Amino acid sequence: MRRTHAIIAAVTAFAVLAVAGIVWFLRSGDGPRDTGEEFLAAWQRGDAAAMRALTAGAPADFEQRVTRVRDDLGVVKQRFSVSSVGDPKDGRAGGSFRAEYTLAGNRTWAYDGTLPFVERDGEWRVAWSPRLFHPSLAEGQRLRASRSWPDRAAVQAADGTDLRGSSSGSVAQLVGPTGPASAEAAGKLGAPYRQGDPVGTDGLQKQYEKRLAGTPAMAVQIVDAEGSPVKTLQRFGGTEGQPLRTTLDLKVQEAAGKALGDVGKPASLVAVRPSTGEILAVANKPGGYNRALMGRYPPGSTFKVVTAAALVAGGLGVTTPVGCPATTTIGGRTFKNSGNEAFGTVPFREAFAHSCNTTMADQTVKRLDQERLAQVAGQFGFNAPIIAGLPAVRASFPGTRDDTALASASFGQGEVLTSPLNMASVAAAAASGTWRSPRLVDAALASQAVDAGGRRPEAPKRLEPAVRKALRTLMPAVVSEGTAAGVDFPSGTAGKTGTAEFGTAAPGQDPPTHAWFIGYRGDVAFAVIVEDGGTGAGAAAPIAARFLRSL
Repeated sequence: MRRTHAIIAAVTAFAVLAVAGIVWFLRSGDGPRDTGEEFLAAWQRGDAAAMRALTAGAPADFEQRVTRVRDDLGVVKQRFSVSSVGDPKDGRAGGSFRAEYTLAGNRTWAYDGTLPFVERDGEWRVAWSPRLFHPSLAEGQRLRASRSWPDRAAVQAADGTDLRGSSSGSVAQLVGPTGPASAEAAGKLGAPYRQGDPVGTDGLQKQYEKRLAGTPAMAVQIVDAEGSPVKTLQRFGGTEGQPLRTTLDLKVQEAAGKALGDVGKPASLVAVRPSTGEILAVANKPGGYNRALMGRYPPGSTFKVVTAAALVAGGLGVTTPVGCPATTTIGGRTFKNSGNEAFGTVPFREAFAHSCNTTMADQTVKRLDQERLAQVAGQFGFNAPIIAGLPAVRASFPGTRDDTALASASFGQGEVLTSPLNMASVAAAAASGTWRSPRLVDAALASQAVDAGGRRPEAPKRLEPAVRKALRTLMPAVVSEGTAAGVDFPSGTAGKTGTAEFGTAAPGQDPPTHAWFIGYRGDVAFAVIVEDGGTGAGAAAPIAARFLRSL
């Protein structure tokens, strides 16, 4: 019996010791260090509710204060770790932690903070104090990162002239305005941007915001309830913005603006340098809409430059006799020349100079097909994206379903659509023998524009030598003896008139028309459009002549 009692006593003693050990283990795992680690882990993940549960004496607005620290500092990332915990004494213990914040602009701010503990009902809690957020913080104060943006860099003309504040409305439209960032805009731009920061809201200012703006200097501060600085804890330097050099030639731009001076209808003029593709001038009248780059119009007979190139490449010579009747019927539809003019059988050069729709329709259906005309249109930039530094629509040559549609497309009607910028690049290709994607900034910078999405401009496309030679015969003939012969152009000008139908016609009347003229002289190519302007020779060509004479 004594042996049995001894065994029972031993087992009982072991059990008591085991339970005591378990209790000791559980309590030791719930000491101040573990509380501190849980508290900092909750802070790191932004769980203010969990932080409150581990805090003794937390104020009613505790969660709001935690959130405000992160928001007012503009924290991108935060990391906290326990540095040390002292031995508990009389229900209290001291501790410290390391805080590391990644702020806007990938700036790191770190400090050592205090972490006091207090025991409540057998559990350790972090003792509330404003100094939890920073050891220098007092009640009624908060942390804030104040920022100062550098002066915005300039948008420049090709010669380095600052274009901001230009007296030209068209230039001001290209440069674009600045204004306070909306919450949506700041979100898209990302760090270091915040709502209310000055940003480009349109034009080049928007497309090259980060280049022009630089990055703000920053100061981490303690501020009082009114937001006045109490103490600066750390400063970070900013970076200056970089100027944006454009290809605009101020002399050419001034000439373009003057050429549109007395035009009473919406109009646009674009000039490019054929040898490089650089945009020299963009003029819109009235302002408010950049029709030069974003307008989509049927090109009318200016597209005959493309069709002529396809026909010549297919074997049609500039002296080959072709018919130019007043009307022709293709697929049951009647096509006619402007004013029902008829020139009989003439060399192709003369039919082009007089803009014979019937010639183009008949020869295209006879010698080409949709695929071949689309292929040659592609050599002049049709269906290719324009990466110019600013948003610009692409010229569109859609598929044609039958001979009637093909005939209509041959002189720029049907579903063919383009912009003045596109047509200026067509004229530039005729001048230099190579189509170059038009651009307003350096090609490498063009791909950095927000809307470019990293895409680079299309590679240059060389025209066949016979095509270039033919166009250099055909286009001058328009000015010397064709539809623009009555316009006072300076010598050496080559071009093509265009009268493009749009909309619907009243019973018994012809549809309204946009007036076009595209051309080149020396190393300047251009396109002019006057919306609802009538004929190209009557409305657009005189504007082009004024432009060239001003140069």
